[in-house]
Amino acid sequence: MSRIEKEETGYTIRKPKTGEEDLLKDFLYEAIFIPEGVEPPDRNIIEKPELRVYTDDFGSRRGDNALVAEIDGKVIGAVWTRIMNDYGHVDDETPSFAISLYKDHRGKGIGTQLMIRMLDVLKKQRYTKASLAVQKANYAVRMYEKVGFETVDENDEEFIMVCEL
Repeated sequence: MSRIEKEETGYTIRKPKTGEEDLLKDFLYEAIFIPEGVEPPDRNIIEKPELRVYTDDFGSRRGDNALVAEIDGKVIGAVWTRIMNDYGHVDDETPSFAISLYKDHRGKGIGTQLMIRMLDVLKKQRYTKASLAVQKANYAVRMYEKVGFETVDENDEEFIMVCEL
């Protein structure tokens, strides 16, 4: 992102710095979709094995990529990918997405730009597709469709979406 883009948007997208790895845990918790009127789960939910696959030893595996969005030196959002057996797993060659922004920064196009930038990273790394899982009621479904994801499977609660790169 150029200096002009930062001035126009107010945020910068960059790779995480050394020491910022734990931010992914914060954003993993923020990524949990909580429907209107439902009490948020306890923060230690991110220590469950099915959620730890998103962050344990991040940066050590093939497909591990991360970008953060920052405003005035404060990280306000993150997108990361990993080849893992998560909710959005489609095969062992396809990175799965995780993305989240702090609530005050949602709905401003920052998540869309994070997704677009990460899709570019994956294309440069010669991946052929990326996947994610999203609850059907989550407003982010429209954003995922806008950046090129299509529903390839679903269950009662979630869509499994893939973006061909």
